[in-house]
Amino acid sequence: MTPPETRYARSGDIRIAYQVVGNGPFDLVYVPGYVSNMDLYWDGPAWSHFFSRLAAFSRLILFDKRSTGLSDRMAGVATLEERMDDVRAVMDAAHSEKAAFYGVSEGGPMALLFTATYPDRTRALVLYGSYACHPSTLSAENIDQHIATIDRAWGTGEYTAQGFCARTAADETFWRSLARFERQGASPSAAATIVKMQFETDARHILPTIRVPALVLHRIGDPRITVDAGRYLAAHIPGAKYLELPGIDHNFLLTGERDMADRVADEIEEFLTGSRGSDVEIDRVLSTVLFTDIVESTKRAAELGDRQWRALLDRHDETVRHQLARFRGNEVKNLGDGFLATFDGPARAVRCAASISELVRPLGIMVRSGLHTGEIELKRDDVTGIAVHIAARVAAEAGAGETVVSSTVRDLVAGSGLRFEDRGIHALKGLPEEVRLYRVLG
Repeated sequence: MTPPETRYARSGDIRIAYQVVGNGPFDLVYVPGYVSNMDLYWDGPAWSHFFSRLAAFSRLILFDKRSTGLSDRMAGVATLEERMDDVRAVMDAAHSEKAAFYGVSEGGPMALLFTATYPDRTRALVLYGSYACHPSTLSAENIDQHIATIDRAWGTGEYTAQGFCARTAADETFWRSLARFERQGASPSAAATIVKMQFETDARHILPTIRVPALVLHRIGDPRITVDAGRYLAAHIPGAKYLELPGIDHNFLLTGERDMADRVADEIEEFLTGSRGSDVEIDRVLSTVLFTDIVESTKRAAELGDRQWRALLDRHDETVRHQLARFRGNEVKNLGDGFLATFDGPARAVRCAASISELVRPLGIMVRSGLHTGEIELKRDDVTGIAVHIAARVAAEAGAGETVVSSTVRDLVAGSGLRFEDRGIHALKGLPEEVRLYRVLG
């Protein structure tokens, strides 16, 4: 197949490389795993064959994540939220209003977050060899071992062979292909940064909020992401179809398994062409909920009098609304001495809350904020659901000038640079289970 034209979508200050292949009746976005390079896809017989199969029944959209492949490099780690922005930018540039998502390995958590946050832009979800929480998350020694191998041998093919291929060919051609894949996929520093984020990310909270048809595929002998991770995904995504495949390699395309490429393409085609994702009524989405509240507002109102208090409130409201606009928050309602707002990204929500707290202090008032990420129900002019209730309770635990978040929020902003102080486990009023809370630092 002739390699498609590579184009670039702008996501903030970063340019994301993407390609569009085929002209099928629906869009399919391929979310790559660890590292990728679209130019290499079309040089490899298995890769080229597999993507040609997908493009035969869909309009296939490929892209390289920021800091990998043909996309712009950046300092530091890209958060799930930023990568979700990148996918949205690629879809917009490709004129894709709605698409099915195929998330592979490390691409799975981002595909999950996008699907839950933008169900109106998601037709269906397919996950292969993926996870919600990396199977090796709890092993610091495991992480150090991965980083040490990258530092020592990235660009030789050794890291990819050890981590992704249970059986490796002995011939020199195979090792050269892995070495080229590493070098053209990412720099050693970028590769190490991605590994660290893999082990910090925990998307288990998102799984019950997936409302589109989902298919989970996993190889029984996968050495990189054990089969238990796939079974967990299928057990916790409502209505998910689960299929275990034979084999002992994580990435069948790297090892050139054309038969497995056909098997996976067949399963994806059958699932997507027979799905009814477009008929799903969307009234619930994943969102980060923010509550703000002016501390001791009644006392301040009594001290200032109605006129001065009203003028102070107006300045407070103006400040909050400016920050909501700056961080792409959605004002749901003004609560008199505070706000209820929602965000499509948890890191932006946390930064918005911290910014509000800092900017209102010169007004002589203190604001406390609480955040939680979860499924919300959309009403005409309001939002409801357990996530809203939890966010309100979290806000009630914050002190003057503090921003407090649930563990769900903290888990989803791994790699964002945000710092937290553990506030311990709390029994929140009206909730059957205790919740671990964190105070935002800085």
